[in-house]
Amino acid sequence: MQDIPTEKLSGALRRGSVKKNVAAIHVSGKLTLLQRKLSNVLLLNAYDTLSTKPKHEIDARTLCLMIGYNSNDMETLKQSLRGLAETVAEWDMLDDKGRQEWGVSSLLSYAKLKGGICEYAYSPALAEKLHDPKVFALINLNIQRRFTSGHALALYENCYRFVRTGSTGWWPLDLFRRLMGVDGSAYYETFKHLNAKVIKPAVAEVNKTSNILVTPETRKRGRVVSEIRFLIKENPQLAILDIDDGEGLRNGAVYRRLRDLGVSDRLAKQWLSQHGEEQVAAKMDFVAGQGGVKSPVGYLTAALREGFGGPEDTPAPPPLSGRAADLARVMRLVEARTPTQRDADKRLFLRQLTDPNHRADFERHGWMSALNTRAIKAFWEDLNPEAFAEAE
Repeated sequence: MQDIPTEKLSGALRRGSVKKNVAAIHVSGKLTLLQRKLSNVLLLNAYDTLSTKPKHEIDARTLCLMIGYNSNDMETLKQSLRGLAETVAEWDMLDDKGRQEWGVSSLLSYAKLKGGICEYAYSPALAEKLHDPKVFALINLNIQRRFTSGHALALYENCYRFVRTGSTGWWPLDLFRRLMGVDGSAYYETFKHLNAKVIKPAVAEVNKTSNILVTPETRKRGRVVSEIRFLIKENPQLAILDIDDGEGLRNGAVYRRLRDLGVSDRLAKQWLSQHGEEQVAAKMDFVAGQGGVKSPVGYLTAALREGFGGPEDTPAPPPLSGRAADLARVMRLVEARTPTQRDADKRLFLRQLTDPNHRADFERHGWMSALNTRAIKAFWEDLNPEAFAEAE
Protein backbone atom coordinates (compact mmCIF):
# COMPACT_ATOMS: atom_id res chain seq x y z
CA MET A 1 0.00 0.00 0.00
CA GLN A 2 1.41 3.36 -0.98
CA ASP A 3 1.48 6.30 1.37
CA ILE A 4 -0.89 9.21 0.78
CA PRO A 5 1.29 12.36 0.75
CA THR A 6 -0.91 14.24 3.20
CA GLU A 7 1.41 17.23 3.27
CA LYS A 8 0.02 17.99 -0.20
CA LEU A 9 -3.63 17.75 0.84
CA SER A 10 -5.59 20.97 1.08
CA GLY A 11 -7.60 21.84 4.17
CA ALA A 12 -10.72 20.66 2.38
CA LEU A 13 -9.25 17.24 1.65
CA ARG A 14 -8.20 16.85 5.26
CA ARG A 15 -11.83 17.43 6.22
CA GLY A 16 -12.80 14.09 4.67
CA SER A 17 -16.30 14.94 3.52
CA VAL A 18 -17.84 17.12 0.87
CA LYS A 19 -20.92 19.31 0.66
CA LYS A 20 -22.43 18.15 -2.62
CA ASN A 21 -25.17 20.30 -4.09
CA VAL A 22 -28.53 18.63 -4.66
CA ALA A 23 -28.63 19.78 -8.28
CA ALA A 24 -25.29 18.18 -9.05
CA ILE A 25 -26.24 14.95 -7.29
CA HIS A 26 -29.42 14.66 -9.29
CA VAL A 27 -27.82 15.02 -12.68
CA SER A 28 -24.37 13.52 -12.30
CA GLY A 29 -24.99 11.36 -15.36
CA LYS A 30 -23.87 7.94 -16.50
CA LEU A 31 -20.75 7.73 -14.40
CA THR A 32 -18.79 4.59 -13.61
CA LEU A 33 -18.03 3.86 -9.96
CA LEU A 34 -14.47 5.13 -10.40
CA GLN A 35 -15.67 8.32 -12.11
CA ARG A 36 -18.26 8.96 -9.41
CA LYS A 37 -15.65 8.57 -6.66
CA LEU A 38 -13.22 10.73 -8.62
CA SER A 39 -15.86 13.44 -9.04
CA ASN A 40 -16.46 13.58 -5.28
CA VAL A 41 -12.75 13.78 -4.42
CA LEU A 42 -12.14 16.54 -6.97
CA LEU A 43 -15.07 18.49 -5.57
CA LEU A 44 -13.83 18.02 -2.02
CA ASN A 45 -10.37 19.24 -3.01
CA ALA A 46 -11.78 22.37 -4.69
CA TYR A 47 -14.71 23.12 -2.40
CA ASP A 48 -13.23 25.83 -0.19
CA THR A 49 -12.13 27.90 -3.20
CA LEU A 50 -14.86 27.06 -5.72
CA SER A 51 -16.09 30.64 -5.85
CA THR A 52 -12.69 32.34 -5.66
CA LYS A 53 -10.34 30.30 -7.88
CA PRO A 54 -10.90 29.53 -11.58
CA LYS A 55 -8.82 26.32 -11.46
CA HIS A 56 -7.70 23.76 -8.91
CA GLU A 57 -4.79 21.35 -8.43
CA ILE A 58 -4.17 18.06 -6.67
CA ASP A 59 -1.25 15.66 -6.70
CA ALA A 60 -2.19 12.88 -9.15
CA ARG A 61 -0.77 10.17 -6.92
CA THR A 62 -2.77 11.43 -3.97
CA LEU A 63 -5.88 11.58 -6.13
CA CYS A 64 -5.53 7.92 -7.15
CA LEU A 65 -4.96 6.78 -3.58
CA MET A 66 -7.98 8.68 -2.28
CA ILE A 67 -10.29 6.87 -4.70
CA GLY A 68 -8.64 3.55 -3.88
CA TYR A 69 -6.94 3.07 -7.25
CA ASN A 70 -3.39 2.08 -8.17
CA SER A 71 -1.38 5.27 -8.20
CA ASN A 72 0.84 4.24 -11.10
CA ASP A 73 -1.92 3.59 -13.62
CA MET A 74 -2.22 7.05 -15.14
CA GLU A 75 -4.00 5.75 -18.24
CA THR A 76 -7.08 4.78 -16.23
CA LEU A 77 -7.01 8.15 -14.47
CA LYS A 78 -6.87 9.89 -17.87
CA GLN A 79 -9.88 7.89 -19.09
CA SER A 80 -11.86 8.78 -15.98
CA LEU A 81 -11.04 12.48 -16.24
CA ARG A 82 -12.01 12.38 -19.91
CA GLY A 83 -15.32 10.82 -18.92
CA LEU A 84 -16.04 13.63 -16.43
CA ALA A 85 -15.24 16.29 -19.05
CA GLU A 86 -17.58 14.56 -21.52
CA THR A 87 -20.44 14.08 -19.03
CA VAL A 88 -23.19 16.70 -19.06
CA ALA A 89 -24.58 18.02 -15.77
CA GLU A 90 -28.06 19.51 -15.79
CA TRP A 91 -29.94 21.31 -13.05
CA ASP A 92 -33.54 22.43 -12.72
CA MET A 93 -34.21 24.30 -9.50
CA LEU A 94 -35.71 27.43 -7.94
CA ASP A 95 -33.56 30.51 -7.43
CA ASP A 96 -33.66 32.86 -4.41
CA LYS A 97 -36.73 34.63 -5.82
CA GLY A 98 -38.65 31.45 -6.50
CA ARG A 99 -38.05 31.55 -10.24
CA GLN A 100 -37.34 28.33 -12.09
CA GLU A 101 -33.74 28.02 -13.27
CA TRP A 102 -32.50 25.45 -15.76
CA GLY A 103 -28.86 25.02 -16.72
CA VAL A 104 -26.44 22.61 -18.35
CA SER A 105 -22.67 22.22 -18.14
CA SER A 106 -19.97 19.59 -18.44
CA LEU A 107 -18.92 18.24 -15.05
CA LEU A 108 -15.37 19.48 -15.67
CA SER A 109 -14.61 22.29 -18.09
CA TYR A 110 -11.11 20.85 -18.51
CA ALA A 111 -8.53 18.61 -16.83
CA LYS A 112 -4.86 18.06 -17.48
CA LEU A 113 -1.97 16.05 -16.01
CA LYS A 114 1.48 17.61 -15.98
CA GLY A 115 4.48 16.96 -13.76
CA GLY A 116 2.51 14.63 -11.51
CA ILE A 117 -0.17 17.28 -10.88
CA CYS A 118 -3.81 17.10 -11.92
CA GLU A 119 -5.17 20.54 -12.82
CA TYR A 120 -8.88 20.98 -13.48
CA ALA A 121 -11.70 23.50 -13.47
CA TYR A 122 -15.49 23.82 -13.32
CA SER A 123 -17.55 26.17 -15.43
CA PRO A 124 -18.48 29.31 -13.44
CA ALA A 125 -22.19 28.43 -13.53
CA LEU A 126 -21.66 24.89 -12.24
CA ALA A 127 -19.15 26.05 -9.61
CA GLU A 128 -21.80 28.42 -8.27
CA LYS A 129 -24.29 25.56 -7.94
CA LEU A 130 -21.77 23.17 -6.38
CA HIS A 131 -20.88 25.75 -3.72
CA ASP A 132 -24.47 26.76 -2.89
CA PRO A 133 -24.68 26.31 0.92
CA LYS A 134 -28.47 26.30 1.09
CA VAL A 135 -29.09 22.75 -0.13
CA PHE A 136 -26.43 20.08 0.09
CA ALA A 137 -25.75 16.51 1.14
CA LEU A 138 -22.66 15.57 3.12
CA ILE A 139 -20.73 12.85 1.28
CA ASN A 140 -18.28 11.09 3.60
CA LEU A 141 -15.28 9.77 1.66
CA ASN A 142 -14.72 7.05 4.24
CA ILE A 143 -18.14 5.65 3.33
CA GLN A 144 -17.62 6.25 -0.38
CA ARG A 145 -14.52 4.04 -0.43
CA ARG A 146 -16.58 1.05 0.72
CA PHE A 147 -18.83 0.97 -2.33
CA THR A 148 -18.13 -1.46 -5.16
CA SER A 149 -21.10 -0.56 -7.40
CA GLY A 150 -21.73 2.73 -9.18
CA HIS A 151 -25.51 2.24 -8.94
CA ALA A 152 -25.24 1.72 -5.18
CA LEU A 153 -23.13 4.85 -4.68
CA ALA A 154 -25.54 6.84 -6.86
CA LEU A 155 -28.49 5.61 -4.79
CA TYR A 156 -26.67 6.47 -1.56
CA GLU A 157 -25.85 9.99 -2.75
CA ASN A 158 -29.44 10.63 -3.76
CA CYS A 159 -30.97 9.17 -0.58
CA TYR A 160 -28.61 10.37 2.13
CA ARG A 161 -29.72 13.99 2.02
CA PHE A 162 -33.25 12.84 2.97
CA VAL A 163 -32.20 10.92 6.08
CA ARG A 164 -33.74 13.55 8.39
CA THR A 165 -37.09 13.56 6.57
CA GLY A 166 -37.17 9.77 6.29
CA SER A 167 -38.19 9.57 2.62
CA THR A 168 -37.02 10.73 -0.78
CA GLY A 169 -40.56 11.51 -1.86
CA TRP A 170 -41.99 10.03 -5.03
CA TRP A 171 -39.73 10.02 -8.09
CA PRO A 172 -41.11 9.31 -11.57
CA LEU A 173 -39.34 6.27 -12.98
CA ASP A 174 -37.89 8.36 -15.81
CA LEU A 175 -36.16 10.58 -13.24
CA PHE A 176 -34.94 7.57 -11.25
CA ARG A 177 -33.42 6.02 -14.38
CA ARG A 178 -31.56 9.29 -14.96
CA LEU A 179 -30.26 9.32 -11.38
CA MET A 180 -28.96 5.78 -11.82
CA GLY A 181 -27.48 6.55 -15.23
CA VAL A 182 -29.54 3.95 -17.11
CA ASP A 183 -31.85 6.27 -19.04
CA GLY A 184 -31.81 5.65 -22.77
CA SER A 185 -31.59 1.87 -22.31
CA ALA A 186 -34.54 -0.03 -23.74
CA TYR A 187 -33.73 -2.94 -21.42
CA TYR A 188 -34.33 -0.85 -18.29
CA GLU A 189 -37.59 0.56 -19.61
CA THR A 190 -39.08 -2.66 -18.21
CA PHE A 191 -39.48 -2.32 -14.45
CA LYS A 192 -38.82 -6.03 -13.92
CA HIS A 193 -35.32 -5.61 -15.37
CA LEU A 194 -34.73 -2.30 -13.58
CA ASN A 195 -35.73 -3.84 -10.27
CA ALA A 196 -33.65 -7.01 -10.68
CA LYS A 197 -30.46 -5.45 -12.06
CA VAL A 198 -30.37 -1.99 -10.48
CA ILE A 199 -32.75 -1.43 -7.57
CA LYS A 200 -32.37 -4.66 -5.56
CA PRO A 201 -28.54 -4.89 -5.82
CA ALA A 202 -28.11 -1.19 -5.08
CA VAL A 203 -30.42 -1.31 -2.04
CA ALA A 204 -28.59 -4.39 -0.71
CA GLU A 205 -25.18 -2.70 -0.98
CA VAL A 206 -26.33 0.60 0.53
CA ASN A 207 -27.82 -1.25 3.51
CA LYS A 208 -24.71 -3.38 3.96
CA THR A 209 -22.10 -0.70 3.31
CA SER A 210 -23.32 2.69 4.45
CA ASN A 211 -24.66 4.53 7.46
CA ILE A 212 -28.29 4.48 6.22
CA LEU A 213 -30.91 1.81 5.54
CA VAL A 214 -33.21 2.29 2.55
CA THR A 215 -36.48 0.55 1.64
CA PRO A 216 -38.00 1.00 -1.82
CA GLU A 217 -41.74 1.49 -2.36
CA THR A 218 -43.51 1.75 -5.71
CA ARG A 219 -46.71 3.32 -6.98
CA LYS A 220 -48.62 2.19 -10.07
CA ARG A 221 -50.61 3.89 -12.75
CA GLY A 222 -53.03 1.15 -13.71
CA ARG A 223 -50.97 -2.04 -13.77
CA VAL A 224 -47.66 -0.35 -14.59
CA VAL A 225 -45.17 0.91 -11.98
CA SER A 226 -44.84 4.65 -12.55
CA GLU A 227 -43.11 6.05 -9.44
CA ILE A 228 -40.65 4.97 -6.76
CA ARG A 229 -39.58 6.34 -3.42
CA PHE A 230 -37.15 5.20 -0.74
CA LEU A 231 -37.84 5.21 2.98
CA ILE A 232 -34.65 6.06 4.85
CA LYS A 233 -33.40 5.58 8.39
CA GLU A 234 -30.01 5.52 10.05
CA ASN A 235 -28.09 2.24 10.08
CA PRO A 236 -27.24 1.73 13.78
CA GLN A 237 -24.56 -0.87 13.01
CA LEU A 238 -22.61 1.51 10.77
CA ALA A 239 -23.46 4.80 12.43
CA ILE A 240 -19.83 4.98 13.54
CA LEU A 241 -19.06 6.07 9.99
CA ASP A 242 -20.80 9.35 10.80
CA ILE A 243 -18.14 11.38 12.54
CA ASP A 244 -19.25 13.27 15.64
CA ASP A 245 -17.86 16.79 15.88
CA GLY A 246 -18.14 16.78 19.70
CA GLU A 247 -15.30 17.35 22.10
CA GLY A 248 -15.15 13.90 23.74
CA LEU A 249 -12.42 12.31 21.66
CA ARG A 250 -10.25 15.42 21.70
CA ASN A 251 -9.33 15.01 25.35
CA GLY A 252 -7.19 11.87 25.01
CA ALA A 253 -3.42 11.51 24.67
CA VAL A 254 -3.75 9.43 21.49
CA TYR A 255 -5.76 12.21 19.82
CA ARG A 256 -3.00 14.69 20.69
CA ARG A 257 -0.36 12.33 19.26
CA LEU A 258 -2.34 12.07 16.03
CA ARG A 259 -2.65 15.84 15.75
CA ASP A 260 1.07 16.30 16.47
CA LEU A 261 1.78 13.83 13.66
CA GLY A 262 -0.20 16.04 11.28
CA VAL A 263 -3.50 14.14 11.18
CA SER A 264 -6.52 16.38 10.68
CA ASP A 265 -9.09 16.81 13.43
CA ARG A 266 -11.84 15.01 11.51
CA LEU A 267 -9.62 12.10 10.49
CA ALA A 268 -8.24 11.71 14.02
CA LYS A 269 -11.75 11.44 15.46
CA GLN A 270 -12.77 9.07 12.70
CA TRP A 271 -9.88 6.69 13.44
CA LEU A 272 -10.43 6.79 17.18
CA SER A 273 -14.16 6.10 16.74
CA GLN A 274 -13.58 3.21 14.36
CA HIS A 275 -10.52 1.53 15.86
CA GLY A 276 -10.30 2.66 19.49
CA GLU A 277 -7.41 4.39 21.25
CA GLU A 278 -5.46 1.19 22.01
CA GLN A 279 -5.35 0.00 18.40
CA VAL A 280 -4.54 3.44 16.99
CA ALA A 281 -1.73 3.85 19.52
CA ALA A 282 -0.31 0.43 18.54
CA LYS A 283 -0.35 1.38 14.87
CA MET A 284 1.39 4.67 15.64
CA ASP A 285 4.09 2.83 17.57
CA PHE A 286 4.49 0.47 14.62
CA VAL A 287 4.94 3.35 12.18
CA ALA A 288 7.37 5.12 14.51
CA GLY A 289 9.48 1.95 14.60
CA GLN A 290 9.93 1.82 10.84
CA GLY A 291 12.44 4.63 10.54
CA GLY A 292 12.80 6.87 7.52
CA VAL A 293 9.11 6.81 6.55
CA LYS A 294 8.58 9.73 4.16
CA SER A 295 4.87 10.08 4.90
CA PRO A 296 4.04 8.77 8.39
CA VAL A 297 0.38 9.84 8.09
CA GLY A 298 0.04 7.94 4.83
CA TYR A 299 1.74 4.87 6.30
CA LEU A 300 -0.55 5.04 9.33
CA THR A 301 -3.55 5.33 6.99
CA ALA A 302 -2.48 2.14 5.23
CA ALA A 303 -1.81 0.31 8.50
CA LEU A 304 -5.28 1.09 9.85
CA ARG A 305 -7.08 0.40 6.57
CA GLU A 306 -5.29 -2.85 5.69
CA GLY A 307 -4.95 -4.24 9.20
CA PHE A 308 -1.18 -4.65 9.44
CA GLY A 309 1.05 -3.14 12.06
CA GLY A 310 -0.62 -4.80 15.06
CA PRO A 311 1.26 -6.32 17.99
CA GLU A 312 2.23 -9.33 15.89
CA ASP A 313 3.72 -7.03 13.27
CA THR A 314 5.56 -4.58 15.53
CA PRO A 315 9.24 -5.00 14.66
CA ALA A 316 12.35 -4.38 16.62
CA PRO A 317 14.13 -1.14 15.75
CA PRO A 318 15.05 -0.92 12.07
CA PRO A 319 15.89 -2.77 9.93
CA LEU A 320 12.48 -4.36 9.55
CA SER A 321 11.97 -8.00 10.48
CA GLY A 322 9.34 -10.72 10.25
CA ARG A 323 6.03 -10.24 8.50
CA ALA A 324 6.38 -6.45 8.26
CA ALA A 325 9.66 -6.81 6.36
CA ASP A 326 8.20 -9.45 4.04
CA LEU A 327 5.16 -7.26 3.43
CA ALA A 328 7.36 -4.28 2.57
CA ARG A 329 9.33 -6.41 0.07
CA VAL A 330 6.15 -7.77 -1.49
CA MET A 331 4.71 -4.29 -1.95
CA ARG A 332 7.95 -3.08 -3.56
CA LEU A 333 7.79 -6.02 -5.97
CA VAL A 334 4.14 -5.31 -6.74
CA GLU A 335 4.83 -1.65 -7.46
CA ALA A 336 7.62 -2.60 -9.87
CA ARG A 337 5.13 -4.48 -12.06
CA THR A 338 3.05 -2.91 -14.81
CA PRO A 339 -0.74 -2.69 -14.28
CA THR A 340 -1.25 -5.59 -16.70
CA GLN A 341 1.30 -7.71 -14.88
CA ARG A 342 -0.31 -6.92 -11.52
CA ASP A 343 -3.70 -8.10 -12.74
CA ALA A 344 -2.13 -11.31 -14.06
CA ASP A 345 -0.25 -11.86 -10.77
CA LYS A 346 -3.50 -11.64 -8.80
CA ARG A 347 -5.33 -14.04 -11.09
CA LEU A 348 -2.45 -16.52 -10.97
CA PHE A 349 -2.27 -16.39 -7.17
CA LEU A 350 -6.04 -16.79 -6.80
CA ARG A 351 -5.94 -19.97 -8.88
CA GLN A 352 -3.54 -21.45 -6.33
CA LEU A 353 -5.94 -20.91 -3.42
CA THR A 354 -8.36 -23.77 -2.77
CA ASP A 355 -9.76 -22.68 0.60
CA PRO A 356 -12.83 -20.41 0.07
CA ASN A 357 -12.00 -18.40 3.19
CA HIS A 358 -8.48 -17.76 1.96
CA ARG A 359 -9.78 -16.76 -1.47
CA ALA A 360 -12.30 -14.38 0.06
CA ASP A 361 -9.66 -12.80 2.30
CA PHE A 362 -7.34 -12.23 -0.66
CA GLU A 363 -10.13 -10.80 -2.81
CA ARG A 364 -10.88 -8.34 -0.02
CA HIS A 365 -7.36 -7.40 1.13
CA GLY A 366 -5.15 -8.27 -1.84
CA TRP A 367 -1.47 -8.73 -1.03
CA MET A 368 -2.19 -7.46 2.52
CA SER A 369 -4.23 -10.63 3.23
CA ALA A 370 -3.27 -11.91 6.69
CA LEU A 371 -4.68 -15.40 6.04
CA ASN A 372 -2.39 -15.82 3.06
CA THR A 373 0.84 -14.38 4.45
CA ARG A 374 2.96 -17.51 3.91
CA ALA A 375 1.46 -18.30 0.51
CA ILE A 376 2.01 -14.72 -0.65
CA LYS A 377 5.66 -14.79 0.39
CA ALA A 378 6.16 -18.15 -1.35
CA PHE A 379 4.48 -16.84 -4.51
CA TRP A 380 6.74 -13.80 -4.75
CA GLU A 381 9.83 -15.78 -3.80
CA ASP A 382 9.17 -17.96 -6.85
CA LEU A 383 8.86 -14.87 -9.05
CA ASN A 384 11.83 -13.00 -7.60
CA PRO A 385 13.93 -15.11 -5.20
CA GLU A 386 16.71 -12.53 -5.12
CA ALA A 387 14.53 -10.00 -3.29
CA PHE A 388 14.17 -12.25 -0.27
CA ALA A 389 17.62 -13.80 -0.50
CA GLU A 390 19.25 -10.38 -0.21
CA ALA A 391 17.27 -9.60 2.94
CA GLU A 392 18.21 -12.90 4.54
